[in-house]
Amino acid sequence: MITASPPESVLIVGSGIVGIACAHYLSKQGLKVTVIDRGTIAGACSHGNCGYICPSHVLPLTEPEAIRTAAKSLFQPNAPFRVKPRFSPAMWNWMWQFARRCNHRQMVTSGTALKTILDASMTEYRRLVKEESLDCEWKDTGLLYVLQTEKGMRSFAETDRFLTDHFGVSAKRIDGSELSTFDPALNDNLAGAFHYQGDASVRPDRLNADWTAKLKQRGVTFLEHCELQHIEKKNGRIVGLHTTHGPLDADQYVIATGAWSTQLGKSLECRIPIQPGKGYSVTMSRPVACPKYPMLLPEHKVGVSPFEGGYRLGSMMEFCGYDQSIPEKRIEQLRQSAIPYLRTPSTSDRQATWYGWRPMTWDSLPIIGQVPRLKNAYLATGHNMLGLSMAAATGRLVAELVTQLTPHIDPEPFSPVRFA
Repeated sequence: MITASPPESVLIVGSGIVGIACAHYLSKQGLKVTVIDRGTIAGACSHGNCGYICPSHVLPLTEPEAIRTAAKSLFQPNAPFRVKPRFSPAMWNWMWQFARRCNHRQMVTSGTALKTILDASMTEYRRLVKEESLDCEWKDTGLLYVLQTEKGMRSFAETDRFLTDHFGVSAKRIDGSELSTFDPALNDNLAGAFHYQGDASVRPDRLNADWTAKLKQRGVTFLEHCELQHIEKKNGRIVGLHTTHGPLDADQYVIATGAWSTQLGKSLECRIPIQPGKGYSVTMSRPVACPKYPMLLPEHKVGVSPFEGGYRLGSMMEFCGYDQSIPEKRIEQLRQSAIPYLRTPSTSDRQATWYGWRPMTWDSLPIIGQVPRLKNAYLATGHNMLGLSMAAATGRLVAELVTQLTPHIDPEPFSPVRFA
């Protein structure tokens, strides 16, 4: 009997947080790891996000009200969740498939799978930050959901009960009268908040930089500005990649290209139904009254991230294709949305503005697993808005699949086969 020899090398396409995590776990298994990226390391969606690692985010985007919100947004250019009217058969097919899944049953099914990978990822992060001494501004203080109105408080209380009943995820309720004492940066006239104490946060650019530096010390090779041009295949396997740095080859290949992954579907002979969901952030100097806690403002759909050397507001979900603009009105919208909640909602010292394309799948689940028609290729993409939150568990799962170890979580809900 002839058995396949274990892989010795792996080539990862994409150096976002998911690609970095895959490189970590694969190198821990003793493989020679090379990571390539068309841009810079973690320079896209992994760079300017709000930095939440949040097991509380178990509810998928495919909730019953989501399709109504999307339809209304066609006529609301400033909506924080917006579908821009345009001719794109791929997008409208994606929207149709998404709409079919906006029901209670699908929400619970997807949420159950998300809870598994989110909980596993949090466990991995807690271990990683300690064992690797990652310099990333790790804050184990939870995530605060702040509500402006009593109506918003009642609505979110129903969400919290749903999370408790179906997923065992519960928050500490904080009434409005207690809120400014809990975090003095908050205004006095707010309705209240829910504190999910099991969540954490990091400064994502520092996490990316320090983790990458440690992987380089371990022998992982990173090639920036190395664009994939062609995938060479033979007998159901990838035998090499043609890139702007010349030909590259390995025993195994991992595709972790985020929102760009769908453009590789034909080459990989695999359906990858991803649409880019565009988000924005603005990073400023810390205000005098800076929040102690990272927080979300659900009624305005804005995230607030206090860092040691900065302060970030981020939000939006625009289905507008691969648009690269940063409209000033969107940045101003972030600033204005924070005014009802914070004593000093923003500062004039702007450090950076950012946009990123989140890789959105129509069932809100990531795509992790072997490419159906290619024996030595794996996908690690489609993490929607939770790439940072799910990266650690994704990296471990990919390493387990590549090296044929027993997976620490069930990979079936995330398999690319579901789109066949």
